[in-house]
Amino acid sequence: MIRFHAMRFFSHRFAGTPSIDRLKTWAQGVKRDVHALYLAGCDPRVPWYAKAMAALVAGYALSPLDLIPDFIPIVGYLDDLILVPLGIVLVIRLIPSEIMAEHRATAAAARDRPVSRGAAIAIVCAWAAALALSAWLLYRYLAL
Repeated sequence: MIRFHAMRFFSHRFAGTPSIDRLKTWAQGVKRDVHALYLAGCDPRVPWYAKAMAALVAGYALSPLDLIPDFIPIVGYLDDLILVPLGIVLVIRLIPSEIMAEHRATAAAARDRPVSRGAAIAIVCAWAAALALSAWLLYRYLAL
């Protein structure tokens, strides 16, 4: 009986809570804004200083390298949770609002576009060929 009450308590508290839904919506908005900043960085109507900041923020957000590595517990994710959103807010203030709205709409439309499965297959085949070539070269080198 106690297990049933505990399951009902936890499933009611955490399943589909508005805070989780708000976090998902916020993360999707950050992803859209990073793409919009990339697009704004290529727009000739944007001032040069906003382009420079947009390139820095988008580059940092999309880079696999972090200021603080993610494998460090808690602190590793703080740069992603604090620096990237603050950089986005700063650059959005530097870009004229009508231009930013246009690029946000373009970024949102790009998210809904279908993914090219042919390109994904080509990339996987290229990696498989590179791995096979590396294994063959390693075998030949060690066999001598």
